[in-house]
Amino acid sequence: MGQPVASRGQTATPTLGKAMLNKYARAFFTRVLTPFAAFLIRRGVSPDTVTLIGTAGVVAGALVFYPMGEFFWGTVVITLFVFSDLVDGNMARQLGRSSRWGAFLDSTLDRVADGAIFGGFILWYAGGGDDLVLCAVSIFCLASGQVVSYTKARGESIGLPVAVNGLVERAERLVISLVAAGLAGLHAFGVPGIQYLLPVALWIVAVGSLVTLIQRVVTVRRESAEAEAEEAAAAQDNEGKQQNASHGSEAAT
Repeated sequence: MGQPVASRGQTATPTLGKAMLNKYARAFFTRVLTPFAAFLIRRGVSPDTVTLIGTAGVVAGALVFYPMGEFFWGTVVITLFVFSDLVDGNMARQLGRSSRWGAFLDSTLDRVADGAIFGGFILWYAGGGDDLVLCAVSIFCLASGQVVSYTKARGESIGLPVAVNGLVERAERLVISLVAAGLAGLHAFGVPGIQYLLPVALWIVAVGSLVTLIQRVVTVRRESAEAEAEEAAAAQDNEGKQQNASHGSEAAT
């Protein structure tokens, strides 16, 4: 699990909303985890290994605990393994490695982790939770989150800047969902009414993801039109210069 950057180990421009973990908390925990990252390096552990183990832990926490309704312990397990997101990048910086493969692996496994978290919600509401509406909302959260990420990646792949972050990006989706799930799990310890936090959070994520998707689609449409207009103007300008050059050569003869 890592950062969406051109190469892991380099300083990244935050594209996940600069929320919570991505700004002040990220900097704090990076300093705290630096000795641990150095320890893993001395043990011969690679950043890719940490990425794989972290993703496996998140997937296990989500798909083992959440379908049983164990939201508190599931969130505890997921949160512990989420810190691999900081450790692998820290290791790469200490090793001085800059890898397109590492960045690709991080981004790909981020999607796997996201799918497992919302998949756990889906399994719960389709089974023991017995709520088809919230099951459908969870499915929408899963699908829309993947599409939101795809729109930016696809827009950038065709040469557009996609200069918009959006209302609810990956960091916000995960923070809202995991915090709500962890707190909702306290219902098992006798805290009354708190179980309703997760359904509220899922609706917020669903609506926010839809707004973000619309924002990105509108941005790509606008940037595409602007790019095509600039290309047409440049082509017309070049054609005019060629005609002027042709007329000039004819006059000289």
